[in-house]
Amino acid sequence: MNPFDLMKNMQNIQQQMQEKLTLLRSTGSSGGGMVEVTINGKMEVQNINIEADIIDPEDPKTLELLVAGAFNNAVSNMQEQLKQEALSMTGGMNIPGMMGS
Repeated sequence: MNPFDLMKNMQNIQQQMQEKLTLLRSTGSSGGGMVEVTINGKMEVQNINIEADIIDPEDPKTLELLVAGAFNNAVSNMQEQLKQEALSMTGGMNIPGMMGS
């Protein structure tokens, strides 16, 4: 394959991935599902759901930890989703530097 064609194809793939980032969603949870955080492919928080039973005004630290845990879970899920998306867009080729590969 012509190196210039390969470069052009890679640019198209990267552009397509950038466009998909705002559409992709991943939800992480903690506390047995009592706290959920949904992010998009740009790692921006789209939604936070906290069940009222878990809110204790006397113990804000636990809620902070649960929100952080749910966010970290969502990020981990999104990273895997992005990896799979990149592999499918490149026909299974593992290209260094592409979506953390």
